[in-house]
Amino acid sequence: MWEFLLSPFLGTAVWMWLTFITLVLGLLAADLGLFHRGAREIGVAESLRLSALYIALGVSFSLFVGYQMGGAAATSYLTAFVVEKSLSMDNVFVIALIFSSLAIPPAYQHRVLFWGILGVIVLRGIMIGLGAALVAQYHWVLYVFAIFLIFTGIKMLFAGEHSDPANNPMVRFLKSKMRLTDKLDGEKFFTRKDGVRYATPLFLALIMVETADLIFAVDSVPAVFAITADPFLVYTSNIFAILGLRALYFALSAILHRFAYMKYALSALLIFIGSKLFIADLMAWDKFPASVSLGVTFAILAAGVGVSMWKTRGTPPAAHP
Repeated sequence: MWEFLLSPFLGTAVWMWLTFITLVLGLLAADLGLFHRGAREIGVAESLRLSALYIALGVSFSLFVGYQMGGAAATSYLTAFVVEKSLSMDNVFVIALIFSSLAIPPAYQHRVLFWGILGVIVLRGIMIGLGAALVAQYHWVLYVFAIFLIFTGIKMLFAGEHSDPANNPMVRFLKSKMRLTDKLDGEKFFTRKDGVRYATPLFLALIMVETADLIFAVDSVPAVFAITADPFLVYTSNIFAILGLRALYFALSAILHRFAYMKYALSALLIFIGSKLFIADLMAWDKFPASVSLGVTFAILAAGVGVSMWKTRGTPPAAHP
C-alpha cells in the first residue's frame, strides 16, 4: 500500500494527487451541502467572503508544494495560479452573457456553476494529461504553445466585444437536436410536459458554460504549460483558480464594467508568457526565472486593474456592455 502511495504518477507521488483530489471533493461537498442549500441568490458580501476563502486556499497550497517540491516549484505554481485566475476573468464576462441571454435568475445561477465545475475538473484533467504527454514526448510542442499564446495575445488586442451566446452555433445545434422548453421549472435541468421530457434553459446554460470553459482552456492550458511543464502544478493551479471563479462571479458580475481595459493587460500577459521561452533561449538560460515571471505577471495585472479603475471611475454599468 505504501509503495503504491509513494509511486510516481505523471512525475508526482500518488499520495500528493490523492491529497489534492480529496481536498477538492471536500470543498465541493461543503459548497453544496453547507454553504448553498436550496436555490437562493448569492449576495456580493457572501461572494467576496467565499472568493477570499478560495484564493487563500489556492495560495496556501503553494506552501504544501514548496515543502514537498521546493521553492522553485512553489513559485511556478503561484505564477500559474495567478495567470489562470486572471485569464478566467474573460470567462466571467461570457458567463454573465449566457445567464443574461437565457434569462437565468440569480437564485439558480449557482446550481449551473456548481455542476459546471465538475465537468471542468474532468475536461481540464484530460486536456492537461494529453498536453503533458505531448510535452514529455516532443519538447518542441512548448514552442508551438508559445507561438500560439503570442498570436492569441495580439489577436485579443484587436478583438471586438463578446457576441451574443444565443447566436452561438452550439446553441443552434442543441435547439435543433433536443426538446427544449422556454420556461424554467425551478432549479431543474429537465422537466416533463404532456408526458414528454424537455430540457430547461438551465440545462442549456450548463452546456454553454461548459463549452465556454473548454474554449477558454485552449488559451489557458498552454499558458500554464509555458510557465511549468509539471502536470501536477499545471492541474492543481488550474483547478484552484476555477474553483474560486464561481464565487468571484457573483461579486464581479455587478462591476464588470469597471474592468473594461483588462483585456489589454491580459493580452500583454499572454504575449509575455509566450515570449519567455524564446527569451530564455536567447539569454542561454536553462529556464526563465520563476520569481521574475511572477513579478512581471503581478505588475502587468496591477497596471491593468489600475488603468481600468481610473478610466471607468464614475461610469454607470450601462455605459459598458
